[in-house]
Amino acid sequence: MQGVVKSYDPATRDGVVITDTIDMTEYELAQNALEGSVFRMLRPGQRVVFDLDAASQATALRLGSEADMGTPTWEQ
Repeated sequence: MQGVVKSYDPATRDGVVITDTIDMTEYELAQNALEGSVFRMLRPGQRVVFDLDAASQATALRLGSEADMGTPTWEQ
């Protein structure tokens, strides 16, 4: 899934991401959401790609490529 960070507290590692879908579903971050990722901190508005765990919490946060994010490309 892809979305945007709504909030993040680095002290507690609590946070929320919102999907890019029309319904803008909110998912809480799993406690291990940043483990093994390039992220050490998150900021509101930051775009991320993530998975959902068995508890429907966002986990495995990572950067998305332009293709993952659906960013338009420019033909030369």
